[in-house]
Amino acid sequence: MARILRLDEAVAELVHDGDTVALEGFTHLIPVAAGQEIIRQRRRDLTLIRMTPDIVYDQLIGAGCARKLIFSWGGNPGVGSLHRFRDAIQNSWPVPLEIEEHSHAGMANRYAAGAAGLPFAVLRGYAGTDLVAQTDTIKTIECPFTGERLAAVPAVNPDVGIIHAQQADRAGNVQMWGITGVQKETVLASARSLVTVEEIVDELTPRPGAVVLPNWVVTAVAEVPGGAHPSYAQGYYERDNAYYQQWDPIGRDREKFENWLQTEVFGAGAQQDVERSAR
Repeated sequence: MARILRLDEAVAELVHDGDTVALEGFTHLIPVAAGQEIIRQRRRDLTLIRMTPDIVYDQLIGAGCARKLIFSWGGNPGVGSLHRFRDAIQNSWPVPLEIEEHSHAGMANRYAAGAAGLPFAVLRGYAGTDLVAQTDTIKTIECPFTGERLAAVPAVNPDVGIIHAQQADRAGNVQMWGITGVQKETVLASARSLVTVEEIVDELTPRPGAVVLPNWVVTAVAEVPGGAHPSYAQGYYERDNAYYQQWDPIGRDREKFENWLQTEVFGAGAQQDVERSAR
């Protein structure tokens, strides 16, 4: 059953050095505050999983939290490259980073297999790419019924799955709506899960097309208003496009990035944000 915790308590309890951690959200409801709390608690040697790593993963990689990234596409959406990611690959700064690259479809199928308790997923994919030759976790198999050659990829089962949603009730049931990506599958595939939410309410109001995660599939819920910023939370706030643009010069320069870490993650202003979220 889900427990209601503060964000710092939840990360301290659920995320350990060496864990495999997935932070999911597709353009919407990205768990940025949770990612920055992982940085604040100085977790190390993490294997990070995400279908579309963007600036929160750039921050995690630049802060030295990651040893490996399992992903499909990576970039600063609408702006360009992830420069801390690029620096880690090209120059091993601040630490070397191993990568395992898949397609979007491959990653989505891996999460679905993990959520279903299956060992692997089968799909028509990767044809015409060199990913099969570059990625050991893509295999070609033959359908036993038709003889068709198909791609097989192993299930994803993170130690910790972290998502952001709009609401939870006081019993820990979670509701989200809008673009939801693979958030549901992430929680179901993970050994432990943390859901940050915009607000905790007395009762969830049914919404057309909403995804509801019952409290028995969630380990912990933390109320973190604005926890998806600079991505958006439908019904709460819009995407902060300026933040993504402002990130580019910060991410390009090691000194600027380290100054950003000290000011925005480890500094007094960041601590005030944590204390506000704990109230």
